[in-house]
Amino acid sequence: MPHFIIEYTDNIKAEADITGLLEKLSDVLISRSDIFPIGGIRLRAIELEDYRVADGAEDDAFVHATLKIGTGRKEADKKAACDELFEVIKEHFGDLFEKRYLALSMELVEFSNSTYKHNNIHTRF
Repeated sequence: MPHFIIEYTDNIKAEADITGLLEKLSDVLISRSDIFPIGGIRLRAIELEDYRVADGAEDDAFVHATLKIGTGRKEADKKAACDELFEVIKEHFGDLFEKRYLALSMELVEFSNSTYKHNNIHTRF
């Protein structure tokens, strides 16, 4: 952990530079390796082809991010990380936000139940 998942509507794909966004978000998580072990970081993006936004009358778009983490981090650390990650998202889509209808959102999911992991990537770090 953490896992960072971006869902985005296909009507912004050409202008979204999702690969660039994942790199920026990864940099943020890596910079916080004191709370997010580098070997556990996973980022992925899911392009949505089937969706409906608002009343469906416009070519509306959205990007929704989910940060999934295990328990045990301080509230202040979680808030600071989420604030920084969401700021990166807002900056990344700033130009697009100015020229089309676009909803940006992010949520934090903290697992309270056991998770099952088998990962040897940590040994590199």
